[in-house]
Amino acid sequence: MIGHSAREASAQRQNWARNITFAARRLHTPASVAELRTVVAAGTALRALGTGHSFNTVADTHGDLVSVAGLPRRIEVDRAAATATVSGGLRFGELTGELHRSGFALHNLGSLPHISVAGACATGTHGSGVTNRSLAGAVRALEFVTADGGLATLERGDAGFQGAVVSLGALGVVTSVTLDLVPAFEIRQWVYEGLPQERLLADFDGVMSQAYSVSLFTSWRDGPLDQVWLKQRTEGTDTATAPRTWYGATLAGGPRHPVPGMPARHCTEQEGVSGPWHTRLPHFRLEFTPSNGEELQSEYFVARTDAVAAYEALDRIRDRIAPLLQISEIRTVASDDLWLSPAQGRDSVAFHFTWVPDTEAVTPVVTAIEEALAPFGARPHWGKVFTTPPAALRGLYPHYADFERLMARTDPAGTFRNAFLEQHFPRTAAGAQDAAR
Repeated sequence: MIGHSAREASAQRQNWARNITFAARRLHTPASVAELRTVVAAGTALRALGTGHSFNTVADTHGDLVSVAGLPRRIEVDRAAATATVSGGLRFGELTGELHRSGFALHNLGSLPHISVAGACATGTHGSGVTNRSLAGAVRALEFVTADGGLATLERGDAGFQGAVVSLGALGVVTSVTLDLVPAFEIRQWVYEGLPQERLLADFDGVMSQAYSVSLFTSWRDGPLDQVWLKQRTEGTDTATAPRTWYGATLAGGPRHPVPGMPARHCTEQEGVSGPWHTRLPHFRLEFTPSNGEELQSEYFVARTDAVAAYEALDRIRDRIAPLLQISEIRTVASDDLWLSPAQGRDSVAFHFTWVPDTEAVTPVVTAIEEALAPFGARPHWGKVFTTPPAALRGLYPHYADFERLMARTDPAGTFRNAFLEQHFPRTAAGAQDAAR
């Protein structure tokens, strides 16, 4: 498994959710960048594996897997430039505390601090907030090992950079990432229950703009939404009071877990207690595993201007969604210019679904959601369960062909290609000609 001391072993057999069994023959865990370069140069089919939190075959390969979790730990803060250059294999929870002690922060975090920096950025993973871009939006530069064992660096403004950040592991194995920083800040978190659906739909932007980060949780059953999590920036460290009611919702009477009925001890502190950004922006604490992986996940991004219409389209098929659902989360993501980012070119709303672990039952419901959201150009999260056809995906991304050409130039022999990439980015004669130039 990842993190063992051996440098080569039988491949990790399954992802975190255990819905994917990897076909890889071996897992390499090099202890240095030089060793990684040797492994990559010797390979003909190879994929980088992060923390295994993807729910599809994006990281799978018939060749070898390689993990960068064993590379030397690197966190270099440049105070003048307000950046941090960090090891790609670091988990966010291993990085954020040190950034905070240096007086800096990342602009946002995902709900889990357990995911790796490189893997999260490569798949377009995000947090929430109407002005907050995805985690990849903070990337200023990245270093990666190319198929021939070379070491390449791309910085913001370089040709191909916008395609290299959310790259699905198609260009190489990322060894380090340089991230933009902001001054450290404090957050307090409140949870409200029972938000009436009609109040949400009457002022969706108002609800989602009420805090630095807002998450809505719904089981898509009749009645109000289950919970609203408000993560408010504050300069103080005291415990504040909050209105008893808000948009018709009621302040929770104690800490809550996003899934109703689950114990809240794994969740970040609530009830208005102010704390450092990295201890409040995630939903879950690093020191706990939030669940045992008994779930599947899907997520779809639509333009924020279509949020209400998209919600209503999903509401019409709630009878299909609810029976297989553990919980659904609705978040906002600010637009960026990264070619394969699901928020590329448009401020977005992301509809997330945490399913029961039953692929056969969940798959047709996922397809029904995609059909309901098709009028809004819904883009699926690259690391989660989806059935959107490749031809439809191509029409959702203005730079799809640009990314295909970038892949062909960077990895002409297809060392990093796998079945997932072959399906969604099939090699074309035009791409081969471009690579040969």
